[in-house]
Amino acid sequence: MPSGEVLEFSGVTKSFGAVSAVTDFSARVEPGVVTGFLGPNGAGKTTTMRILLGLVRASSGAARIGGKHYADLESPLRSVGAALEAASFHPGRTAASHLKIYADAARLPRTRIDETLDAVGLSDVAGRKVGGFSLGMRQRLGLAFALLGDPGVLVLDEPANGLDPEGIIWMRGLLRTLARQGRTVFVSSHLLSEVQQTAERLLIISHGRLVFDGGVDELADPADQSVVVDAPDRAALAAALTAAGWDTEVLRSGLTIRGGDPAEVGRVALEAGVPLSSLHRRGPSLEEVFLDLVNGVRTHASASVSPADGAPVAAVTEPEHDTPPDTDADADADADTDADERASDAVAEPVADGATESAAPPVQTSDDEDLDDMLPSEDPDIEILAMPDEPAEQGAAAADATEPDEREPDEREPDEREPDEAGPETASAQPQPQPEPESESESEEHGGFSVASTGVIEIVPPASDTDDADDDEGQNR
Repeated sequence: MPSGEVLEFSGVTKSFGAVSAVTDFSARVEPGVVTGFLGPNGAGKTTTMRILLGLVRASSGAARIGGKHYADLESPLRSVGAALEAASFHPGRTAASHLKIYADAARLPRTRIDETLDAVGLSDVAGRKVGGFSLGMRQRLGLAFALLGDPGVLVLDEPANGLDPEGIIWMRGLLRTLARQGRTVFVSSHLLSEVQQTAERLLIISHGRLVFDGGVDELADPADQSVVVDAPDRAALAAALTAAGWDTEVLRSGLTIRGGDPAEVGRVALEAGVPLSSLHRRGPSLEEVFLDLVNGVRTHASASVSPADGAPVAAVTEPEHDTPPDTDADADADADTDADERASDAVAEPVADGATESAAPPVQTSDDEDLDDMLPSEDPDIEILAMPDEPAEQGAAAADATEPDEREPDEREPDEREPDEAGPETASAQPQPQPEPESESESEEHGGFSVASTGVIEIVPPASDTDDADDDEGQNR
């Protein structure tokens, strides 16, 4: 008879990228009992079992079978029988040929094929192809593969999935029988009602963390349990219970004693000579306790979750200063910051709107346009931009030239004087604007014009034949 081995998980952690499947999982699975591995879908049950069987490498921690990793076992099929998936069969092979391949690979006697098929109730369909099997029949074939080497450890992932009610009852009896033989039976499920009727010990996992480790009877807190008792003579029963030191609460269904033991309550009623009409325990159902555990509403003492691991941590505040802050300096700094931000926004606004100098189209004006429209606007909210073909300095100088200077000529700086008022050196140093040359035909027909240094446009009338004759006489003289 094979003996079971202890399954030990020590700080097992597994992450798939940014997803943490298992976090610091530590537990022991003892032989001789059916241990249920319970948790909602996606809690990390299958990943934990795969780490135990060497199918997935843990990010940290270790999982051992009898003190050894699965890869270090001398004869894995004789030591551990596992069934994780019910669909890992070749549909073209028969049930017997499927087991024959594994028996030959593990050097097991072929007599074990018929023995295991008979143990799982598939001896009548040994020659049928697996592709025609139902889900329940595939589950039975997976269990037959796990029992092929007569191992001392069984690791089964939801073996009752897909079984009919008769098959579920059969599975419960088989697992209990294997545990009574001294084997280690580790069974996962997401149905508490099913595990409750099969397992004697529970491991509950939620979000990759262990939230419960203990017996089924330890799942519910005794403080949440109460005893409800009733008798035809309720007053005599209440007096007997009060004399025994228990506080009772009268309900429509009887007397309620919180935290009491039904056997002790029955003994007190017997000694007092009060016949009972009802006696039972009342408390939250195991399903309610299970949901509270996996949702974090209830915390068990065996849970691996601690404030250092996963509980929210209070925010750390900065220590208070001994001296009060300088409010005036802070106000000045805020004002400077606001001024800098407004200045940067004003500079960045043309760029944000796409009005860059290189991209702006040139402004075209007609000859009939009014000169007042060409002058810059005096609205302070409108920003004047230089023309694309003029430097920014010339645009600023042109804007300044439009504003009259009311100071006396003697009070102005040499650089600010008019060309007529400046000295000879200053006047010669400043460039004079040159009018555009005109053709002789236009000059003779319309006359010419010149721009004085004061900015006044002077009209020069066209020269007549009489003026030309006077000029010739003056030269002859």
